[in-house]
Amino acid sequence: MTVLDTRALNRAALARQHLLDRTDAPAHAVVAHLCGMQAQEPQEPFTGLWSRVRDFRPGALDALLTGREVVRTHLMRRTVHLVTADDALAWRARHGTMLQGRVLTTYKAELAGVDPDELAAAGRAVMADGTPRTMAELVEAVADRWPAPPRRALGELLVAGVIPMVQLPPRGLWGARAGVRNQTLAAWLGREVPPLPEDGTDPVGQALVRRYLAAHGPASSGDLRAWCGLTGLPAAVKAVRDELVAFRDERGRELLDLPDAPRPDPDTPAPVRFLPAFDNAILGYQDRGRIIDDAHRGLSVAGERVLLVDGRVSATWTLDEGVLAVAPLRPLSRAERAAVTEEGGALAAFLTDGASDGVRVAAA
Repeated sequence: MTVLDTRALNRAALARQHLLDRTDAPAHAVVAHLCGMQAQEPQEPFTGLWSRVRDFRPGALDALLTGREVVRTHLMRRTVHLVTADDALAWRARHGTMLQGRVLTTYKAELAGVDPDELAAAGRAVMADGTPRTMAELVEAVADRWPAPPRRALGELLVAGVIPMVQLPPRGLWGARAGVRNQTLAAWLGREVPPLPEDGTDPVGQALVRRYLAAHGPASSGDLRAWCGLTGLPAAVKAVRDELVAFRDERGRELLDLPDAPRPDPDTPAPVRFLPAFDNAILGYQDRGRIIDDAHRGLSVAGERVLLVDGRVSATWTLDEGVLAVAPLRPLSRAERAAVTEEGGALAAFLTDGASDGVRVAAA
């Protein structure tokens, strides 16, 4: 079995993530290809798309959100994701048990005695009038039946667990500072969430295996599980196993992949790329060694924005009064600093609507 070293896995991941070469594909197609973009920080997907889509403009994503072609919803790992409307509908039922279970685990003591089905029915009855509501407003409407649990716990179970919900614009629009207003997924899209098949098959799980590998492969079953948070996926992997090819990494772990997916030469040059907080390219794996050193792994879950130099996380960055401030995690060569400055200036201009292209690169 062919062994893929860390650099080979890195270049494959960058190619799948449109970080080796920007794509001319429209933003909708890119969101779909990536299997969604983590988006609990509402403005971050704009940077993620800018780094992946040639000549990306914020209005393209705004139009998708207001046109109900993409939505913000709790999905993978119970985090807010930006996903296409079709994927939100197709995947939500398969994620339902996980979403509910994670809220109940987080608030085990606080939600003891609350029947999730009864709470869901009550919440749906409130939302049936079609009026978007904040989490606090929804909890207030059902609190007389469940006065004991903390309202935060009850609210999270409602909007992130038992009822498929979306976060409505203007939250998530370019430059918007808007709170969360929730609407049911079905009401917002005018389509019901399809139920899971009664015959016990898992077509959604099988589709997720293929889609995940197209965006993140080659990867292990553990990587797949860490990305989505779902259980029961070994059966889905087994069902599509004959469609896949297998490799091993340098530690002997089996990696699966689509046979025709890109696996570039490990020596392929990788350009500087700025990533937003919680980017898929890092969080999409259990073993993140292909893109970030173990010493810096904590950055990936701390909400730090990072940048890739030669394909690996090599610095963090912030936007400070219109100037892009870069803090290297290792010494950068003169050529690397020049490339960081050039790409950073373009990003600064994007984030400030052309008001500034300033970049400040600190010493390592």
